[in-house]
Amino acid sequence: MSGERFANPLFDPLRGWLDRLPDAPAAAGLLNLCDSHPRTVGDGRPLRFVPPQADGLSYECRVWQQGEVETRPGHWHDYFNALVWLAFPATKQAITAAHVAAMQPAGARRGARRDGLTHFDECGIAVLSSSPELLDLLRHFAWRELFVERRAAVRAAMRFVVFGHATYESLLAPFRGLTAKGVLLEIDAATLALERDALNAAVDRRLAGFFAASTPAPRDLQPVPLLGIPGVVPDSEDPAYYDDVWQFRPGRLRPSPA
Repeated sequence: MSGERFANPLFDPLRGWLDRLPDAPAAAGLLNLCDSHPRTVGDGRPLRFVPPQADGLSYECRVWQQGEVETRPGHWHDYFNALVWLAFPATKQAITAAHVAAMQPAGARRGARRDGLTHFDECGIAVLSSSPELLDLLRHFAWRELFVERRAAVRAAMRFVVFGHATYESLLAPFRGLTAKGVLLEIDAATLALERDALNAAVDRRLAGFFAASTPAPRDLQPVPLLGIPGVVPDSEDPAYYDDVWQFRPGRLRPSPA
């Protein structure tokens, strides 16, 4: 059953962790993974997954100050959040640090900076390519040219690495129009060819550097219609699939890749 549940190729970045946890979404096994695959946060505190707390401390401040990630047992959203912490720890830490910095001074109003961090944390995807031309097609919303006319090139020279835990939850029952918020990364062919765990580590370093240096607003993130990515759904093998302009919409140009 679990194999069928996670058969979608967009689960690949987490597959190594999912394979270790056959009782998903129970949270008990996550505690063992923290022991066997330790992560640190903030000033070096060990990362731990804990039940929701009632002391009023914000989620991000709790992570940064105490190393505690609030995780509701049996809750898919929190379960995937925990797995992303394990798979992309440097990026999660960079996003958390940026949130905490944006909260200063105490009582500062939430603005576009934190909204952008949350959008990527919840719904983000890293779009990797060794071809700037393919990234430009994505940036210009040229869906048919990218996913139909250049389909073979997309398969050969692009990778789509889901980061957002809410997106992973949505992939359990994907729906028409499911869209992630992308950061576009130009990389070399050797990096593109890395196996899953090594590629995850490379993506983690790039994204962590990106969020340490910048905090994009929500509108700066590139919309990526996930069900149009080659191999994600069988329907996309028919070129007519991309005639659905509700799902594959035109849009305005996004910034250059990170």
